[in-house]
Amino acid sequence: MINSYRLTPRGLQPVDDINGEVLLFIDPDSEECEQLKKRFHIDEHGLASALDPDEVSRIEFHPDSLFLIWKRPQNYSGGDSFSFEVSSFGLLLSDDRLVLIAPDDSQMHGLGERHPLLTPLDVLLDMLFGNVHHYLGHLKVIKMVARELQQRFNSSMQNHHLVQMFNLSESLIYYVNAIHSNGTVLSRLRNHAEKNHYGAQVIALIDDLIIENTQCYKQAEIYSTVFAGLMDARGNLANNTMNDMLRKLTLITVVFLPLNLIASVGGMSEFSMMTAAIPWWVAYPLLLLAMLAMGAAMVWFLTRMARCAR
Repeated sequence: MINSYRLTPRGLQPVDDINGEVLLFIDPDSEECEQLKKRFHIDEHGLASALDPDEVSRIEFHPDSLFLIWKRPQNYSGGDSFSFEVSSFGLLLSDDRLVLIAPDDSQMHGLGERHPLLTPLDVLLDMLFGNVHHYLGHLKVIKMVARELQQRFNSSMQNHHLVQMFNLSESLIYYVNAIHSNGTVLSRLRNHAEKNHYGAQVIALIDDLIIENTQCYKQAEIYSTVFAGLMDARGNLANNTMNDMLRKLTLITVVFLPLNLIASVGGMSEFSMMTAAIPWWVAYPLLLLAMLAMGAAMVWFLTRMARCAR
């Protein structure tokens, strides 16, 4: 699917023809991929990279254009997994046109609200600003969800909440990696802008974008480090709680085991029948002594075997 937009004083306006200054290829099919190859000279590797969620951010410079792969956060859909994903999209920028290759049209939302859109480069920078702010918004949500999960885990100690915390921790790692790779792309874009004598206003916008992306990266890195420490603490807390429960269970067992032993010995009718000729106050102490001797012998044997094994 191809969406075409034209730059106007009122911002981006959709048009019916495919000659607009901004073209959006949504999950292009084979025919649209051929058009991208022939008309815009995008190779097969570039097309595959633009829609590959595992592709690393990068930028390629050509004589009359630049091709950029950017990591973006996916829209969070909720649910019980609390997993935040990242994906990629491609941008081909020339002097008179911006071509966007993406799995959906979410990148077009909110354009023009931060800066006026006069050129395709303005659209590209505004789109990158929107993605950085999208990351920041997700980081706030992750922080709120983490606090809620922490309260739930402290009250219930269920493994389900612990798994959700693991998912959040994994999402933060992906976010840190994606934002860092985007920062590398922005640094190269800044050098390219200065080398090709872009306007001072454009270079200032790129500098602002680099600053916001760096702050976003630092925030994600701090959240990831803190969350990893909290995960270790929650795991140790769960282990301590389990150890305390086992200790209490062991104490209960130790208390009731002698009582069960006495009740079992006292209820052995076969033993009373076999020792009918011996007074009970002699037979039962002898049985207890024999049981103690067998226990001591077993402890000695196991200790000896353990020493030999070393």
